Amino acid sequence: MLAGGVAQAAPGGSGSMASSQLCDRTKPMTADQQDRLLRFSAVVRDELAAADSGAVLISRSGLDLSRFHIRYSHTAIAWRGENGTWSARQLYYACDESRPRIYDQGLSGFVMGIDEPSLGYVSIVRLPAEAARALRLAALDTPRALNLLAANYSANAYPFSLRYQNCNQWVMELLSVAWADLADGKDLRARAQNWLRQAPYVPEPVDIGSHALIFASNFVPLVHLDDHPEEDRFALKLRISLPSTVEAFVREQRPGSERVELCHDGRQVVVHRGWTPIAEGCSPGDNDRVVSLD
Repeated sequence: MLAGGVAQAAPGGSGSMASSQLCDRTKPMTADQQDRLLRFSAVVRDELAAADSGAVLISRSGLDLSRFHIRYSHTAIAWRGENGTWSARQLYYACDESRPRIYDQGLSGFVMGIDEPSLGYVSIVRLPAEAARALRLAALDTPRALNLLAANYSANAYPFSLRYQNCNQWVMELLSVAWADLADGKDLRARAQNWLRQAPYVPEPVDIGSHALIFASNFVPLVHLDDHPEEDRFALKLRISLPSTVEAFVREQRPGSERVELCHDGRQVVVHRGWTPIAEGCSPGDNDRVVSLD
């Protein structure tokens, strides 16, 4: 599975391309692991509290996609409620219902969805005030948000097809609705994708490296290839909406956007500002802030 979130009974579960049991991957955590993730969530919450706007993009490292050189798998819209608390609105595939759904989730629950409790990353992109305001209005316009929801989910959905959708593609289409002020309607997804083409939105292709994904798509649920152009399939390079492609698009479209990345390795939290990534293994740089978890 290349992108997106899978839930069994509640948001926060995850799926794997390596197994057809996509709903059975929730890993039990020790009390110590839960405590450290909650403390990591508190540092993330502090960073959100410092944001002037009422909405940001937030991504987390969910599934281990390191074999594709991908750190983040899941993007959502984090928004501040009237009482000052932050929630994440996002697309999940609800396995128990066999359908994609839109979920609102508290910040701690969103962070707890990180697949590996001993090492996790969160990325926050703060938008200029006008862009953030438009995104918050669009995200919380539930009829429009639901009209952007595709009937069928694919973890590796092609960004310019109406056949499938993954969680990050829903965010991309929501950005279209927000920034182009697209009116609601049954053809909303088509108009959103048309705006993205013209913007233009050009996601960096993922080099899948072998025919493993091609083969897996024949028997692994939620992985499909029939929406991708034939030349992409033959080249083993798939264009997919990922947190990295969402952030690259936002950085280009709204140059005043700012990024902060946070990670934890079970011992400490590193807070890193800027568009360059934190070093692998959650190693702090010279100008990074470090918060102890011991």
